[in-house]
Amino acid sequence: MKNLVKALFILAIIISSTNLLTAQTVTKFGHIDSNKLIEQMPGRDTVEARITKYRMELQSTIQSMISEYQTKIQEYQANAATMSEIIKQTKEKEIQDLEGRIQQFQQTADQDLQNYQSQSFTPILERAKKAIEDVANENEYTYIFDVGTGALLFYERGDDIMPLVKKKLGI
Repeated sequence: MKNLVKALFILAIIISSTNLLTAQTVTKFGHIDSNKLIEQMPGRDTVEARITKYRMELQSTIQSMISEYQTKIQEYQANAATMSEIIKQTKEKEIQDLEGRIQQFQQTADQDLQNYQSQSFTPILERAKKAIEDVANENEYTYIFDVGTGALLFYERGDDIMPLVKKKLGI
Protein backbone atom coordinates (compact mmCIF):
# COMPACT_ATOMS: atom_id res chain seq x y z
CA MET A 1 0.00 0.00 0.00
CA LYS A 2 2.85 2.34 0.86
CA ASN A 3 4.46 1.59 -2.47
CA LEU A 4 1.22 2.37 -4.28
CA VAL A 5 0.92 5.74 -2.54
CA LYS A 6 4.56 6.53 -3.37
CA ALA A 7 4.05 5.53 -7.00
CA LEU A 8 0.93 7.68 -7.29
CA PHE A 9 2.76 10.59 -5.66
CA ILE A 10 5.71 10.26 -8.07
CA LEU A 11 3.31 9.95 -11.01
CA ALA A 12 1.51 13.13 -9.89
CA ILE A 13 4.84 15.01 -9.71
CA ILE A 14 5.86 13.80 -13.17
CA ILE A 15 2.51 14.82 -14.66
CA SER A 16 2.62 18.27 -13.05
CA SER A 17 6.25 18.76 -14.20
CA THR A 18 5.29 17.83 -17.73
CA ASN A 19 2.40 20.29 -17.65
CA LEU A 20 4.69 23.05 -16.40
CA LEU A 21 7.23 22.37 -19.12
CA THR A 22 4.66 22.38 -21.88
CA ALA A 23 2.98 25.51 -20.48
CA GLN A 24 6.21 27.47 -20.70
CA THR A 25 6.93 29.02 -24.07
CA VAL A 26 10.33 28.61 -25.55
CA THR A 27 12.13 31.87 -26.16
CA LYS A 28 13.85 31.77 -29.51
CA PHE A 29 16.28 34.49 -30.56
CA GLY A 30 17.40 35.39 -34.05
CA HIS A 31 19.47 38.13 -35.61
CA ILE A 32 19.92 39.77 -38.97
CA ASP A 33 22.04 42.56 -40.41
CA SER A 34 19.37 44.70 -42.05
CA ASN A 35 21.99 46.86 -43.80
CA LYS A 36 23.36 43.84 -45.65
CA LEU A 37 19.84 42.68 -46.46
CA ILE A 38 18.89 46.08 -47.93
CA GLU A 39 22.08 46.08 -50.02
CA GLN A 40 20.95 42.81 -51.62
CA MET A 41 17.28 43.70 -52.10
CA PRO A 42 15.94 43.69 -55.66
CA GLY A 43 15.17 47.19 -56.88
CA ARG A 44 17.68 48.91 -54.60
CA ASP A 45 19.98 49.76 -57.52
CA THR A 46 17.09 51.34 -59.44
CA VAL A 47 16.10 53.44 -56.44
CA GLU A 48 19.67 54.58 -55.88
CA ALA A 49 20.01 55.51 -59.56
CA ARG A 50 16.82 57.62 -59.35
CA ILE A 51 18.09 59.34 -56.22
CA THR A 52 21.46 60.05 -57.84
CA LYS A 53 19.73 61.50 -60.91
CA TYR A 54 17.54 63.71 -58.73
CA ARG A 55 20.57 64.86 -56.69
CA MET A 56 22.39 65.77 -59.91
CA GLU A 57 19.37 67.77 -61.15
CA LEU A 58 19.33 69.74 -57.90
CA GLN A 59 23.10 70.30 -58.08
CA SER A 60 22.79 71.48 -61.68
CA THR A 61 20.13 74.00 -60.71
CA ILE A 62 22.17 75.34 -57.82
CA GLN A 63 25.27 75.53 -60.00
CA SER A 64 23.44 77.61 -62.61
CA MET A 65 22.21 79.92 -59.84
CA ILE A 66 25.76 80.31 -58.54
CA SER A 67 27.04 81.04 -62.05
CA GLU A 68 24.38 83.72 -62.46
CA TYR A 69 25.39 85.16 -59.07
CA GLN A 70 29.08 85.26 -60.02
CA THR A 71 28.26 86.91 -63.36
CA LYS A 72 26.20 89.61 -61.66
CA ILE A 73 29.00 90.31 -59.18
CA GLN A 74 31.59 90.54 -61.96
CA GLU A 75 29.37 92.89 -63.97
CA TYR A 76 28.75 95.02 -60.91
CA GLN A 77 32.46 95.24 -60.06
CA ALA A 78 33.41 96.02 -63.65
CA ASN A 79 30.80 98.79 -64.06
CA ALA A 80 30.39 100.16 -60.53
CA ALA A 81 32.54 103.21 -61.20
CA THR A 82 30.31 104.37 -64.06
CA MET A 83 26.93 103.53 -62.51
CA SER A 84 24.64 106.10 -60.99
CA GLU A 85 23.73 105.66 -57.34
CA ILE A 86 20.22 104.36 -58.10
CA ILE A 87 21.56 101.73 -60.53
CA LYS A 88 24.21 100.65 -57.99
CA GLN A 89 21.51 100.19 -55.34
CA THR A 90 19.35 98.25 -57.78
CA LYS A 91 22.24 95.95 -58.80
CA GLU A 92 23.25 95.42 -55.17
CA LYS A 93 19.65 94.53 -54.31
CA GLU A 94 19.52 92.06 -57.23
CA ILE A 95 22.74 90.41 -56.01
CA GLN A 96 21.48 90.19 -52.42
CA ASP A 97 18.14 88.77 -53.56
CA LEU A 98 19.88 86.17 -55.70
CA GLU A 99 22.14 85.25 -52.79
CA GLY A 100 19.07 84.77 -50.58
CA ARG A 101 17.36 82.65 -53.24
CA ILE A 102 20.47 80.46 -53.53
CA GLN A 103 20.57 79.91 -49.77
CA GLN A 104 16.83 79.20 -49.63
CA PHE A 105 17.04 76.81 -52.58
CA GLN A 106 19.97 74.95 -50.97
CA GLN A 107 18.03 74.45 -47.74
CA THR A 108 14.87 73.41 -49.55
CA ALA A 109 16.80 71.12 -51.89
CA ASP A 110 18.52 69.33 -48.98
CA GLN A 111 15.20 68.69 -47.26
CA ASP A 112 13.53 67.69 -50.52
CA LEU A 113 16.32 65.22 -51.32
CA GLN A 114 15.99 63.62 -47.88
CA ASN A 115 12.23 63.28 -48.36
CA TYR A 116 12.73 61.83 -51.84
CA GLN A 117 15.22 59.28 -50.49
CA SER A 118 12.88 58.31 -47.69
CA GLN A 119 9.89 57.92 -50.00
CA SER A 120 11.92 56.02 -52.58
CA PHE A 121 13.28 53.48 -50.09
CA THR A 122 10.03 52.98 -48.17
CA PRO A 123 8.70 50.13 -50.38
CA ILE A 124 12.01 48.26 -50.14
CA LEU A 125 12.19 48.72 -46.37
CA GLU A 126 8.59 47.59 -45.96
CA ARG A 127 9.21 44.45 -48.05
CA ALA A 128 12.27 43.63 -45.92
CA LYS A 129 10.36 44.23 -42.70
CA LYS A 130 7.47 42.05 -43.86
CA ALA A 131 9.83 39.25 -44.87
CA ILE A 132 11.57 39.41 -41.48
CA GLU A 133 8.22 39.32 -39.68
CA ASP A 134 7.04 36.39 -41.82
CA VAL A 135 10.22 34.41 -41.15
CA ALA A 136 9.97 35.18 -37.43
CA ASN A 137 6.36 33.97 -37.32
CA GLU A 138 6.93 30.90 -39.51
CA ASN A 139 9.94 29.81 -37.45
CA GLU A 140 8.45 30.81 -34.08
CA TYR A 141 11.09 33.38 -33.12
CA THR A 142 10.33 35.45 -30.05
CA TYR A 143 12.91 38.15 -30.79
CA ILE A 144 14.87 39.17 -33.87
CA PHE A 145 17.75 41.56 -33.30
CA ASP A 146 19.14 43.86 -35.97
CA VAL A 147 22.91 43.70 -35.70
CA GLY A 148 23.20 46.21 -38.55
CA THR A 149 22.21 49.03 -36.22
CA GLY A 150 24.91 48.26 -33.69
CA ALA A 151 22.36 48.06 -30.87
CA LEU A 152 23.12 44.43 -30.06
CA LEU A 153 26.36 43.60 -28.32
CA PHE A 154 26.08 39.83 -28.11
CA TYR A 155 24.20 37.39 -30.30
CA GLU A 156 26.17 34.15 -30.26
CA ARG A 157 23.22 32.02 -29.17
CA GLY A 158 20.80 33.47 -31.70
CA ASP A 159 20.16 32.23 -35.19
CA ASP A 160 21.16 34.28 -38.22
CA ILE A 161 17.91 34.49 -40.16
CA MET A 162 19.46 36.22 -43.19
CA PRO A 163 19.27 33.06 -45.35
CA LEU A 164 15.60 32.54 -44.46
CA VAL A 165 14.69 36.17 -45.21
CA LYS A 166 16.63 36.13 -48.48
CA LYS A 167 14.79 32.94 -49.46
CA LYS A 168 11.47 34.59 -48.58
CA LEU A 169 12.38 37.54 -50.83
CA GLY A 170 13.70 35.35 -53.62
CA ILE A 171 17.23 36.71 -53.37
